Amino acid sequence: MFGFHTRLIVLGFATAFAVQASAQDFVAPPGAPAKIFPKPQRPVADIVGPIWYDEKERDAARETQQVVRLLGIQSGMTIADIGAGSGYYVIRLAPVVGPSGRIFAEDVVPDFLRALRKRLRNRGVHNVTLVLGEPHDARLPAHSLDRAILVHMYHEIAQPYGLVYNLVPAFKPGARLGIVDSVAPTSRHGTPPNLLRCELAAVGYREIAFHPLRGSSAYLAIFAPPSEETRTRPETMVACETKKAK
Repeated sequence: MFGFHTRLIVLGFATAFAVQASAQDFVAPPGAPAKIFPKPQRPVADIVGPIWYDEKERDAARETQQVVRLLGIQSGMTIADIGAGSGYYVIRLAPVVGPSGRIFAEDVVPDFLRALRKRLRNRGVHNVTLVLGEPHDARLPAHSLDRAILVHMYHEIAQPYGLVYNLVPAFKPGARLGIVDSVAPTSRHGTPPNLLRCELAAVGYREIAFHPLRGSSAYLAIFAPPSEETRTRPETMVACETKKAK
């Protein structure tokens, strides 16, 4: 039912938006390069903007509350919103994790991050760090995340295998990855669940829960990440074929 999120600008791990960030800065060193991963064998949707649906409509469906409950997001946690776009989830998760928690708002579109920085300042939100990522690498700090979410944007990732592979070192033990998307072809801004399962499994992620979300055509798929040692090596990965993964 709903639209998505997208890509960000870095301000620094502990300084959030207290300093002027350069579009050249990153929170973490680069991971494996994009060129060593297989290309997705299905359409990649265009990034059409920082948000799709009106926020009041999204609030009415209570999608955020469902995601918080099903993913077990709590006070004090560190959460990455990958493809944060306009910051719809960031604004709503910041009070959930509280002053002892932190949100990494990651995106690959600097203009989205600049607008989000202004929104956070205007609202007085101080527990968010903005991060400029790359399509194959979110550039998040090692062993920093309790949860990571990708909301209505997985179908827009140009290099999904590289992104979820390079995300592995950022997870703490017991961390979870939650992906929200619609049951639709990637060309229509959705991701068929079996295709999502296939692409995540190709890197070594294990699906542990799948929840249709009330009030929309969306779902939440929850994955346990592999360890750095057990994730599939890029040279042995095989891209999933859309027809076989339906």
